[in-house]
Amino acid sequence: MFVDVVKIHIQAGNGGNGAATFRREKYVPNGGPDGGDGGHGGNVVFAVDEGLHTLMDFRYKKKFKAEPGQNGQSRNKHGRNGEPLIIKVPPGTIVRDVDTGFVLADLTAPGQTKVLARGGRGGWGNAHFATATRQAPKFARDGEKGQERWVILELKSIADVGLVGFPNVGKSTMLSVLTAARPKIADYHFTTLTPNLGVVEARGNRSFIIADIPGLIEGAHTGSGLGHDFLRHIERTRILVHVVDASSMEGRDPVKDFHAINNELKSYSEKLAERPQLLAANKMDLPGSSENIERLRDELEPRGIKVFPVSAAQGKGFQPMLDEILRLLDELPPLPAFEDEVDVYSLIVEEPFQITKEQDEFVVSGPVVDKLLGMINLEDYDSFQFFQRVLRKRGIIDALREKGITDGDTVRMGDVTFDFVD
Repeated sequence: MFVDVVKIHIQAGNGGNGAATFRREKYVPNGGPDGGDGGHGGNVVFAVDEGLHTLMDFRYKKKFKAEPGQNGQSRNKHGRNGEPLIIKVPPGTIVRDVDTGFVLADLTAPGQTKVLARGGRGGWGNAHFATATRQAPKFARDGEKGQERWVILELKSIADVGLVGFPNVGKSTMLSVLTAARPKIADYHFTTLTPNLGVVEARGNRSFIIADIPGLIEGAHTGSGLGHDFLRHIERTRILVHVVDASSMEGRDPVKDFHAINNELKSYSEKLAERPQLLAANKMDLPGSSENIERLRDELEPRGIKVFPVSAAQGKGFQPMLDEILRLLDELPPLPAFEDEVDVYSLIVEEPFQITKEQDEFVVSGPVVDKLLGMINLEDYDSFQFFQRVLRKRGIIDALREKGITDGDTVRMGDVTFDFVD
């Protein structure tokens, strides 16, 4: 089964907690703090694997989590860093943030990697908090949480040239003639339900990649007939080759078909409709084709679109078209990456703290509060003083005053509740 769109959840590893321990050895009854730092959490890294061709591996597994960092230990032992989680994807995969819609990564080159969720930093052990006046701190810092997000993976085929056209006009046969690809071919509609790619070996030891895009229908830009699933695979192509049935054997008008396909392209993406185009008038070996060739040329060549009569069944007429494709590829610049100019880490925005009023309590919450509660020991005098200093330094005390707090009011942070004294 060909799978080209999936939604998954990624989570980097949490940082390990710092240790709050003291040196305890024979003849050293009052050893100082020796708590080690926690290890950093592992990152989530996406990597291109050219051996993959679909996103099938993500159909049943939706959640991916990197290894956390280990906690610090006594004797200043640093916790081990968590191993990164490598997620392998096929070339042409775009990673999009679900919440913002931003494209975080456009992964095209074999071996290309990108970190899309950063592991949390390890917490400090109590040895970091020792000072001349606080020689035995009984608190340490917890590790930070790893970043997490929902992302959508989209596979867009990587090809220089895209064959587009209505079903049963001969695109798959044409691909098999021009390349070594062997797509499934039969005389009924929608034989091709997945994009087929092949390499065309042209004159002068030149080559390019061509893709047979599954047959479009009118209304494809709205999603009709798997329209969006098909259209995304031609977004990377630099040249579009429209294939029409010049014989009109099925009662279709090739001129109207050309305009209908262009309307679908324009409705889906203005940029896509502006790509250079050629027209391959196929089935020239069948009766009635000669009459339509002149109509096509009169309609399209004044617009700068060249018409090439070909017969995929007989393998004839392709050389002039290939020469024109090579000429255009030499002139056209490479397509820019889909990736947005955005710092992927900045998309996970967390306010340092929030203050809300719930009944008679002022509730303070947020990342800074979580970190603070993870490193204090309120039963220890030094730790409690440190707690108060951080509240003032972080602006929490001033923010509570602005909310109208007065002496004796109750403040709650996580599971900790205390009376406010200014």
